[in-house]
Amino acid sequence: MDPEKPETPARKQRRPLDHDPRPPHRTVIAPAQGRILDPATALIVNGVVPRPTVYVGPRLLISKSVAVDGAIEVLRFVAEPLGWDVVLEREDPRTANLKFGYLPARLVVASNRATIAPDAWTLLQQTRAQFGAEAVKGVSLDHLVAPSIGGNPLHHGEPLHHGEPLHHGEPLHHGEPLHHGEPLHHGEPLHHGEPMADARRSLAVESYLRIGLGGRQPVAYVGEPPLRRPDEAINGRRPVVAILDTGCGSHPWLDGIVQENVTLDGQPIGYSDATSIAPEDDGDQSGALDGSIDPLSGHGTFIAGLIRQRCPDADIISWRIMPSDGPIVESDLVATLAQIAELARRHRAGEPGGHAIDVLSLSMGYYHETPEDELFDPTMYAILEEMARNGVAVVASAGNDATSRPSFPAAFARWSEGVGPIPFDSSIAPIVSVGALNPNRTEAMFSNTGPWVSTRAAGASVMSTMPAFRGGYEPVARTRVFNRIREAIDPDDFRGGFGVWTGTSFSAPIVAGDVAAAMVEAPEPVGAPVDAATAVTAAWNAVSTATGLARS
Repeated sequence: MDPEKPETPARKQRRPLDHDPRPPHRTVIAPAQGRILDPATALIVNGVVPRPTVYVGPRLLISKSVAVDGAIEVLRFVAEPLGWDVVLEREDPRTANLKFGYLPARLVVASNRATIAPDAWTLLQQTRAQFGAEAVKGVSLDHLVAPSIGGNPLHHGEPLHHGEPLHHGEPLHHGEPLHHGEPLHHGEPLHHGEPMADARRSLAVESYLRIGLGGRQPVAYVGEPPLRRPDEAINGRRPVVAILDTGCGSHPWLDGIVQENVTLDGQPIGYSDATSIAPEDDGDQSGALDGSIDPLSGHGTFIAGLIRQRCPDADIISWRIMPSDGPIVESDLVATLAQIAELARRHRAGEPGGHAIDVLSLSMGYYHETPEDELFDPTMYAILEEMARNGVAVVASAGNDATSRPSFPAAFARWSEGVGPIPFDSSIAPIVSVGALNPNRTEAMFSNTGPWVSTRAAGASVMSTMPAFRGGYEPVARTRVFNRIREAIDPDDFRGGFGVWTGTSFSAPIVAGDVAAAMVEAPEPVGAPVDAATAVTAAWNAVSTATGLARS
């Protein structure tokens, strides 16, 4: 080193691009007995340090593909000194006769010797430490899966955080430390590092939640409905796009086009009206008694409208798996995906009880604690792979946490750097992960990104269909002049039928619609389905046309 030249100070290393999103508020995950995995206190096995995730505390999932009795035996052996027991519960009847699925194992207190509440992660890691990972291969946590919208309820669960009129209008909106709640909420090292860096990130990302900047709000649409050609003008079978979300409400653009009654052997797929209220029919089912529309109400209707805009000639199937406030448990999602995979397989094989599905749009995801080692359980991927082998293109949203940390199922897509938890297989239809763009085509600040994101599409301030909700907010002014009511815009009155919203949740169905539109140009013949290999090629051709992604 030249003694006459001053030493150049080392550049401060930037924070990791794959930062961990802020943990959810306890009130949001409590109904599902959700817990947050904290790497600082987690047991390390084989040198693998887990990442934070959210899971159902007293439940493990055992894949049907492994020796269930052997797994239960070793888990019980490890649980006994902790004062716990492992109770194998009845399999979800939706998957009882299917190839794929989980058997839930409930953890209970077995004696007064238990010093802590039964916990799935503790038991799973203790078993791996004592007997090795192979002993419990196929055993996993039951993760909580969240929707991919800008107002993700896993991040913003407190009633006052995004639910009151004062939140979006005062000059103190981002200026005082008490505005966002407890000191830990946005400012301390427990979240992401330097307090100021995290605050800047929050300001940029959370701006999309505000009305006028991309948050859910009414909008007037003055154009014509998307033109749908008559059946005789389609030279073959219409492409079918399936949506797994909050269901679909009534709307002139969607009535008669969206099917909501497709079942497997008479068994409902997802949630039925007999078991829960549809968020598209009743927009206020949870949260504070303030009359405001729930975070996810209208989500599925909005998605269906985007597909309708991008491919008016497509048929749409809508299944309900997401409640009005999210999240759902992974086991419910897996059971529903297994049913859908069986529908697609039967159709492709020409068996009774099947249904054509060309594209599946998924706007949800979760972060796995160990996605890059032998502890990762690929049961969900195995189901998506079954669909893909039968020519179903899967399009999944990347998530809205402004991180490059892989979110699943989107991260099952082909990675641009040639790495990833699942080797790329060009012999099956593709899984496509989709990030979000701003209206000016730049990448949205909230959008997840990284080598696992396949493509990007509009996702900020997009316009689509909404159920005719009328929430509890009121316009800031109303009067009557010349016997006519005059008022300011009511921020949650969607009786006009259209709204603006933001999230990668909406980027994915835009791409799904584009893939379906490409399929219209070379449709399958009506009648007997084509073989699986031909369907896979057709799916790849459509995805390549819509996104530019190549099969080889």
